[in-house]
Amino acid sequence: MRLYSTNNRNHFVSLKEAVFKGLPEDKGLYMPEKVPVLSKAFIQNLRQYSFPEIGFEISKNLFEGAIPLPDLQEIIENAITFPAPLVALDEQKFMLELFHGPSLAFKDFGARFMAQLMGYLNQGEDKELVILVATSGDTGGAVAAGFYQTPGIRVVILYPSGKVSPLQEKQLTTLGDNITAIEIAGTFDDCQDLVKKAFLDETINTRFRLGSANSINIARLIPQSFYYFEAYRQVQALKNETDPQVVFSVPSGNFGNLTAGILAHKMGLTVEHFVAATNANDIVPKYIETGNYSPRPSVRTLSNAMDVGNPSNFSRLLDIFAESAISSEERSTWNNMRGKISGYAFNDEKTKQAIIEIFRSYNYIADPHAAVGYLALLEYFEKHSSENTTGIILETAHPSKFKEDMDEILGQEVPVPERLAVLAHRKKEATLLNNTYSAFKSWLIETL
Repeated sequence: MRLYSTNNRNHFVSLKEAVFKGLPEDKGLYMPEKVPVLSKAFIQNLRQYSFPEIGFEISKNLFEGAIPLPDLQEIIENAITFPAPLVALDEQKFMLELFHGPSLAFKDFGARFMAQLMGYLNQGEDKELVILVATSGDTGGAVAAGFYQTPGIRVVILYPSGKVSPLQEKQLTTLGDNITAIEIAGTFDDCQDLVKKAFLDETINTRFRLGSANSINIARLIPQSFYYFEAYRQVQALKNETDPQVVFSVPSGNFGNLTAGILAHKMGLTVEHFVAATNANDIVPKYIETGNYSPRPSVRTLSNAMDVGNPSNFSRLLDIFAESAISSEERSTWNNMRGKISGYAFNDEKTKQAIIEIFRSYNYIADPHAAVGYLALLEYFEKHSSENTTGIILETAHPSKFKEDMDEILGQEVPVPERLAVLAHRKKEATLLNNTYSAFKSWLIETL
């Protein structure tokens, strides 16, 4: 398996190099040289496969022998140990619950797969691998849980001070051992920028072996494609159809989740359309509407995991849709993208109203991110109504991770799973830094 940089299609690296480096020197992102198209027979008969078996079939075709199949199967089986159930709101709208992993967020799928893959590829290395990760909420908790006590790997998590929920913060700051938390006085974009600068800093890279666990790392992205197939499998079973019409509504921040869905579609999964659902940080919906990409500082919202002002994975989306535009001079990258993706944005007030509406109408407690996805799906259906289309909203985090807001919105206590509740009384351990790269670089050199 070879991967190229989105900034240079002639720059190829191996799977191991792409996974450990995370980010090419040219500031692009790694993409697979070949995206295999899975057989139609496999996709039409997904009901015959388990979730881990689906993940193995995808990985086997994508990795092209880069990892021996018995080892790859073990990686998948150790990573995909919890379900992604489809829960019906009504006959047309469903929630794909992605919060049944250890940190109660969809990012558990990517983090656990990455931990297994990196642990495997790191065998025989003498120098400790230092993973740098920026989080707006859920990534940090998933990475912390996925890599906790992994031999030969240390994790440094950067998060914006005061901009994650209290229980999210406890997930980042209470594990200890090989997990270190850095509280940045700034935004998620500042955290992400610090991580990117460290990867491009020659002094830091000479001193440390660095790796990334953000969605900029291709190893995070690949397993996120698995649950699109898993959702499709469940629709096949519910509808008793081999080729159901499906629309995915994807709450979007850094756009890794949506990019994974587009990769699943490129691998042959029949998806009628994707809906990019955002909050006030509506940079990509604006692009889809106008063709102008204008990143700006992120603003804080109720759906904090989507508070991203310059989504990293947008360059991957551009790369994918530019490739499909090559064969037709009349169709631009922008036209290709908006032909497959619609974008909608909603403010906090509408998000709160949606949480209440979903609870009252369906007796379902949706977290703020899924509520935005619900609103976006409704808007899409208003413009593209089809009785035969199944709408799937990605429910990306357990609502109790936003307990204070959820309790206030619903006027009642939201139940907290035991594995999250036990964190409430643990002591926070984090280092507070300003948002300058010089401060972060000094901390790295003096502490690690």
